[in-house]
Amino acid sequence: MNILYGAYTFLTSSLFLSCLPPFWIYSRLSGRHGENLKERLGHISPKIVQTLSGSPRVWIHAVSLGEVKVAVTIIQALKRIIPGCSVMISTTTKHGRELARESFGEDIPVAYAPIDFIGSVRKALYRVHPDVLVFLETEIWPAWLTEAHRMGIKTVLINGRISVRSIGGYLKFRSFFREVLRNVDAFSMISEEDSARIRAMGADPHKIEINGNAKYDLLVSLADPKMETQMRKILNLDTLCQVFIAGSTRGGEEVMILNAYEKIVKEFPDTILIIAPRHIERTDEIVSLLERRGLRYQLWSELDNGVVKRTEAVVIINTFGQLFKLYSIGTVVFCGASLVPLGGQNPMEAAVWGKVVFYGPSMENFLGAKAMLEEVGAGVPVSSPEMLAEKAIWLLKRPDDLKTYGARAREAVIRNQNAAEKHARVIARLL
Repeated sequence: MNILYGAYTFLTSSLFLSCLPPFWIYSRLSGRHGENLKERLGHISPKIVQTLSGSPRVWIHAVSLGEVKVAVTIIQALKRIIPGCSVMISTTTKHGRELARESFGEDIPVAYAPIDFIGSVRKALYRVHPDVLVFLETEIWPAWLTEAHRMGIKTVLINGRISVRSIGGYLKFRSFFREVLRNVDAFSMISEEDSARIRAMGADPHKIEINGNAKYDLLVSLADPKMETQMRKILNLDTLCQVFIAGSTRGGEEVMILNAYEKIVKEFPDTILIIAPRHIERTDEIVSLLERRGLRYQLWSELDNGVVKRTEAVVIINTFGQLFKLYSIGTVVFCGASLVPLGGQNPMEAAVWGKVVFYGPSMENFLGAKAMLEEVGAGVPVSSPEMLAEKAIWLLKRPDDLKTYGARAREAVIRNQNAAEKHARVIARLL
C-alpha cells in the first residue's frame, strides 16, 4: 500500500470510528438521517442494484444541484451513444438528491454517496460493481478512486474543473494527489486552464482531453420563453420596466448593490431591484440592511402564491430555484460573489437569455466564461459600486447596444454547445 494513501486511510478511519457512534445515536433518537446514514455507510439498497439490469453499468457521482444538472445532459448523451446502458447517480446533498429524483423519476436510481472511508466505499462498490465510475467537475475522492482501481473498475473525471482558488491547496499535497490521480483512467476537462492545473497536480497528460463545459448544453435547452411570461406575471411587470437583478450575492455585496441601485434610480426612477442571495438564510440580514436605508421591499415567497401583488421597488428572493428564470426579465444583471473575493458565479446562466452581464474583479472560478463574454462585448467587469452604476446607466441610455450585446452573449453560449456528447464519448471509450 502506498504510504501516503495508508496515512489517509488511517486518518479517515480514525475520524469515522470516533464520529459514527454519536451520529448513530442521534439518528436513532431523532429519527432523522436514517436512509442517509445507511447509504453513506455503503449500504446501497438491493432495489437500486436490481434496477441496473442493462449493460454496461455506469455510476455517476454528482455532488449537488449544479453537478446534477450537468449529469442530466451527460446521461442524455450517453443513452444516445450506448442505448442499452444502465446508469445510477449518487449525490452528497439533500437538494442534489431531490433534483436528481425530480429529473430522472423512476428511470435512473438515486442514492447518497458513501463517505470516503475505505469500508463504506468497498461495500458500495461491491454491491453496485459498475463498469465505470464517473466523477463530475471537482470530485476527487482518494478512497473511491483507489478502491475502484483495485477492483478493476474504470474511473473518469468528466466536465473537469480545477479552480484558481483551489489549485494552491492541491499543490501543497501534490505527492499525495499524484498517487491518487494515477488511479483515474481519463480526464475530460472543461478548458486548457483546467487541463494545466490537473497536470500540475500530477495527472498523466496522455489521459487528459479538453471538451468544453456541458453546462452550456443544458442552459440552452432550459431557457424557455414561457419563463419570462411567468416571471413578469408574478412580479407585476410590464415589458418596458427596467429590472436590475443581483444574482447569487454574498455577504458584503448587497451594500454595494444598493449603492449602485440608488445611483441608477436617479436616472431611471422606475427601475426594479431584485436581490437573490446565494444563501437564502441570509434573508433577514438583507431585510435589516434595507430597513436601515428606509427602502421598502417584498419577499418573493409573498408574491409567488399570487395572493399579493408586487407594489414595492425591491424584491428579495427567499426561495430556491428561481434565479435562472428571473434572469429572463433582467435589464441589468450582476453576477455575485465577484465584488467580494469569492471567485464569482456562472455568468452564462444570464447570458443564455441574451443579457449583458456585469461582475466584479473576482471571477477566478469562471475565467473561461468571462473571457468568452468579454470577447463579444457582453461581459462588463466593474471594480466598484460607482463603476457598476456608471456602466449600467451608460447601457440603459443605449437600449439598442444593450440588445445587440445581449444577443451576442446568447450566441456565445450556443456556439459552445455539444460538450456533453464529447464528455459522454470519453465514458463510452472506457467501456
